[in-house]
Formats: sequence, structure tokens, C-alpha cells
Amino acid sequence: MDNRFSNIFNLTEDQAIALLKKPLNTEDGTSERYVGAAHLINFPTERSIQALVEAIEDRDPVLENRIARRKAAESLGRLKAETALPTLTSCLDDADVLTVENAVWAIGEIGTEDRSILEAIAQLLTKPNQTYRVILHTLAKFNYQPAIDRIKPFTSSDDPPTASAAIATLARLTNDYSQMDRVVEFLQHDDINARRACIQDLIDTEYYQAISAIAFAPISIAFRLRGMRLLAAAGIAAGKITFAEIEPSLDRVIRDRPQDIEMVHEYDQPPSIEFLIRELYHTDFGRCYLAGKTLLEVYPELAPQALLQTYQEEAHNDYGAHFHVVKLLGLLNYQPSYELIVEALHNTSPQFQKSRAAAAIALANLQATQAISLLKETLNTPIFELKYACLLALEQLKAPCWSMVADDSNPLIKAKANKQ
Repeated sequence: MDNRFSNIFNLTEDQAIALLKKPLNTEDGTSERYVGAAHLINFPTERSIQALVEAIEDRDPVLENRIARRKAAESLGRLKAETALPTLTSCLDDADVLTVENAVWAIGEIGTEDRSILEAIAQLLTKPNQTYRVILHTLAKFNYQPAIDRIKPFTSSDDPPTASAAIATLARLTNDYSQMDRVVEFLQHDDINARRACIQDLIDTEYYQAISAIAFAPISIAFRLRGMRLLAAAGIAAGKITFAEIEPSLDRVIRDRPQDIEMVHEYDQPPSIEFLIRELYHTDFGRCYLAGKTLLEVYPELAPQALLQTYQEEAHNDYGAHFHVVKLLGLLNYQPSYELIVEALHNTSPQFQKSRAAAAIALANLQATQAISLLKETLNTPIFELKYACLLALEQLKAPCWSMVADDSNPLIKAKANKQ
């Protein structure tokens, strides 16, 4: 679990508990209760667990308290607090759907062999207006066979993420993977939430056959790469696939050229360059990739200046657009952008990590041999995609460094190095 931001307020256990117990009628009382519940994951003690349990048992229906209860349930799950199972189970009939969702998730994290608790979770499938994805995932995690018939109707749900989860859950419970192609098809759904959700379902089912399809999907590189790495690890460990089979897909994703993406959106006619630049800020990366591809094809002469302008105005501080700008300047072979790209390579802010790998590839696309030493230095990084991108860039610049990573701790990088 990534805990980098788990205690950003630097609270002590006493302070966090005090916030959680703060009366609701005080100024800012609610948000402080939420903060207290969130920060108690840093203190796996009986006191913290008891304070979180008491917070859940306070059933004041006001929104502020419901928000705190939801977070308390989540924190108990993260703490894997077995003693909280009765309290979490009592939340399964709560009127607040998000409290139910968090309680189900927490029970899944803690684990139980109590069939009555599992049946109570399964019964939620017959209750309207629940968040069914989490329920389905949890039933799959516990391999709860009695829920199979109740799960089946959800495979035809009008909500794509729910349908995807149901198909994947049935595959796991029945060991029949014949319908998993339907989950793969969601990678090309026009709803970004469906695309993102189905990757998790492919991971959960260890459906490594989907690796190549994930590589082409119009989804953020972070989602695709996580899915591909986990599926590759599962498939290789099981002896079902080899590194050579997934290598082209992995290289394609690290290079992340918009020309290599299978688009789900299209333009009736080429939009203005101003519109395309704005699309680079979209939260749906499918739209960003289409805009990037169109900039490269329709506006190759005008795009560099437009990209530099948006970088100076906004993109330098927007991690999504920053990533696309860096990548596109490299693909446009715009030599004056060298310093900007080097700066991106060295940007260690957590939210800009995607841009570092994009910068390594961009330097190779600029044929910037003067950056070879910088790329070699960056090989010391523990970040997988950055190291892999530097290796691809160095090879493109005719300065391969595979021998330096022949014994790398990451099995995919080690496999890549030893096949050269």
C-alpha cells in the first residue's frame, strides 16, 4: 500500500483520536472527524481500533458524520482489525450506500471464514442501488460459491463496470473463462470508467491473454502498465507465457505513441489547434491521445509553438498535460525543447513521474546524444517505467546499457537485458 500521503498532517495518535471524537456542532468538526479517521491508519493499536469502532457506532445521519463513518470503516480495513468485524458486519444494512461499500471492502481486507458474514454480503446483491463492484470483488476474493446464481444477472448490467466485475467474478468462482473476451472488449468502451475498471478485473482473474489488448487501449499509461506488469508476472510465474511474448506490448506502452493507440473517439472534421491543445488537459486519456495524434498529423509545423505556449501558461503545473506536452515535443523532433525535456527527466515530484519516462523517450526521439550520460545516471532509479524507458532510449541512441541491468531486481528488466 502506498502510504506516502497517509500522515501529511503529522498527527500523533492522541491528536487523531481527539479529532475523531470532536463534537459535530463545532466549527469544521466534520472534516476534522474525517481527518482523524484517515490518520489512525498510522497507529495499529487497540486504542485506535476502538476509536474507529466507536466512530462507526455513532449513527447520527448528518452527512458530516456519514463521511467520517465511511472513512473509519476504510481505516479498519487497512489496519486489518479482526476485532472490528462485528461492527463492520452491522454496517451491511446501513442506509448509506457508501458506508456499506466501505464496510464490504474492509471485511474483504481483514478476511473471514464466517459463512454468515459472507452470506450477508451476498444478500446485498438482491438489494437495489448498491455499489455492486465491491460486493462482487469481495465475494470472488472469498470464493463464495453460494452466490453464483445471484451474480449471473449482473453480467448483463447496464453499468459496464458492474457487468465487467460480474463476468470476472463468475470466471473465478466457476473456473470458466469463456466469457472473459467480453471484459477485454470493455477496453474499447467509450466510457473511461468502464475502460479503467475492466483492467482491474483482468488483473483479478489473471487473464494474461489480455496483455496485448491493454497495450493498445486508450487509457492512461499508469493504468495500462500496472495491469500489464501484474498480468505478466502471473503468466510468467505460471509458465503460461514468456517474456518474449509480452516484450513488444511492453515496449509499445513505454514508448506510448498516440499513433499506437486504438481510439474510441473520433472527430467529424479536423478541429482547431486551440481545441486540440485544450484536449490535452482532459481526464479521459482517450481524448488526449486522439488530440495528440491529430496534432502530429494535421499541425506538425504549428504544434511545437502551441505546445510551448500551453506549457508556460498551464501545463508546467498540470501533470497530465505536462506528460503529453513532453512526449509530443519529442515526437515532433523539436530540438529547441531539449532543456524543457531534460528538466522533466529530473522532476522528482510524485505526480510528475509519468513525465520522467516520457522525457527519456523524448530525448531519444530528439536524437539527443548529449543526453546519454544523463540517461545512464537515471538508470539508478527504482522506478520501473523510468528505468525501462531510459534503457529503450539509450538503445535508440546507439548506447545500449543492457549489461548494467543484467542482474536487475525487477524480473521484467532482467529478462529484457538477458535476451539482448
